[in-house]
Amino acid sequence: MADAAFLLAEKRETPMHVGGVGLYTLPKGATAQDFVGELQLDGLTADDFREPFGEYVTTGRAGPLGPMYWEKDKNIDIDYHVRHSALPSPGRYRELFALVSRLHSTLLDRNRPLWEIHLIEGLQNNQFAVYSKMHHAAIDGVASMQLTQGVSSTDPDFRTPDLPMSLSAYQRYLATIGARKQRRVVPDEPELRAVADALKQQFDSSAHVLGALRRFGGAFFGRGGNLAVPWHNVPRTSINTRVDGARRFVAQSWEFDRIQAVCKAIGGTVNDVVLAMCSGALREYLIGHHELPAHSLKAMAPVSLREKGDFSAGNAVGFITADLATNIADPERRLRTIQESMHAGKDLLKGLSPREAMIFMQLTQVPALLTTMLGLAAQFPAFSTVISNVPGPREQLYWNGARMDGVYPASIVFDGFAMNITLVSYARSLDFGIVACRRSLPEIQRMIDYLENALVELEQVVGLRAPAKRAPTKRGPTKRGPTKKVKSAAPKKAAKKTPAPRRPAAKKAASERAGTPAAKSGAKTKTKTKAKTKTKAKVKAKAKSKTEPKVQLGARPKVKVSAKRKVRPKQVSAS
Repeated sequence: MADAAFLLAEKRETPMHVGGVGLYTLPKGATAQDFVGELQLDGLTADDFREPFGEYVTTGRAGPLGPMYWEKDKNIDIDYHVRHSALPSPGRYRELFALVSRLHSTLLDRNRPLWEIHLIEGLQNNQFAVYSKMHHAAIDGVASMQLTQGVSSTDPDFRTPDLPMSLSAYQRYLATIGARKQRRVVPDEPELRAVADALKQQFDSSAHVLGALRRFGGAFFGRGGNLAVPWHNVPRTSINTRVDGARRFVAQSWEFDRIQAVCKAIGGTVNDVVLAMCSGALREYLIGHHELPAHSLKAMAPVSLREKGDFSAGNAVGFITADLATNIADPERRLRTIQESMHAGKDLLKGLSPREAMIFMQLTQVPALLTTMLGLAAQFPAFSTVISNVPGPREQLYWNGARMDGVYPASIVFDGFAMNITLVSYARSLDFGIVACRRSLPEIQRMIDYLENALVELEQVVGLRAPAKRAPTKRGPTKRGPTKKVKSAAPKKAAKKTPAPRRPAAKKAASERAGTPAAKSGAKTKTKTKAKTKTKAKVKAKAKSKTEPKVQLGARPKVKVSAKRKVRPKQVSAS
């Protein structure tokens, strides 16, 4: 059901593929051409790929209204699926993400297997990138990480000619983790089972449905907490609008040790801290666009429903709704509220079998799917955004000798949900990838800075020393220089100002009545009045006040200008 739902919901404005950017550093003396030469791209057939990457979607004779199924592509064109690109100079991450944004905006061809790989060279520092995209009907986030691990190794000398989607890479992955066989998650065909087994299966399925319905009813009517299922007090913002086909992709890495330190200090999980980071960033983004709602944003947080030993490529994912507490300014209270909402959502799944949990999650997704297909998701949002955390490998990996520096996921946005935040844990970092509708959410790149600000807030709350340089990590995809130390402006340092010399009362009063600082008339008035009496000075000042224009708002305080004043800014900045 979940696989077909992604196909049914897809249209030009809402592509339903997921992807990711792998960032690699080549060995010394190697080039991207050398890396491509290691791959075997000639002579591959559909049988060389794991299901369903050698297959395409068809409805058979029934046409568009018939059931969809996978059929092998007997004439698979590898040159179409594996592409080689080069970035324009100077090859920064900005150019890389601009290219990925365009690639992620286009639909996959349903007449072919639903995947593409783009090898991208031209990056600085001897790096190259691999952008891959696969239809969500074929794979979920956990299975996509398995593809990466199938061609990777902790040994930099390991070499393989396989593509990530190949069957041999998948078999190598299973052997690496010690799995003897793939666990079947789809029942055998009825004709291959005994009648008794078929009846038992039918009885068990009915029991699973009833259990899931009871739990869903309790959650929907509030007995599981008003945060247990979607649609409860979801405010509308620019995130919950209709989307077009153009996407914007940005990414960054954060050191896992920083986030783990906050977890230990607060007594929470990594997911709790990640949600708090996203909450603080979304709050700052909405404040900057003058649209922070009174009610809190709600996030759909995917949770894996895979049973132990399940390594299939399909979808085994459910969702719970988390209160992001964006209406709370205090970061500590915000974090505690997020923790409470996550506990409420997880409590709903306790006591359910994996099959019951899957049915329960499908029940919660049906209304959101229907509103999306009917074009009503922007008017009736089930949640505000999607925040997903995908577990990845903890070791440093290499692909044909190239060191993998980061892996940044690129997921789905659709009507009513114009932003998606997904992260992958890899080695000692958390790699964030943010995808947004280019038109609905401008300046999405600022979310990277806002995420860092939110993490610094949490570090301050728990008493940790905030880093001097507010940069996420040395290994991240964006190279930002160290933050400059902000110094107070010269006018605010009253102790260093040269006090204005005392003036006669009449002269001071005339200047104030004119509404202009003494700086505008100081030197000339002093020269002209040396040979005159105080009485004449009074008359002249009064006449001047009638003709001199008033100063604009924002003028500096009344201080007399001298030759030293012109060089004071240089002296202050050098100190």
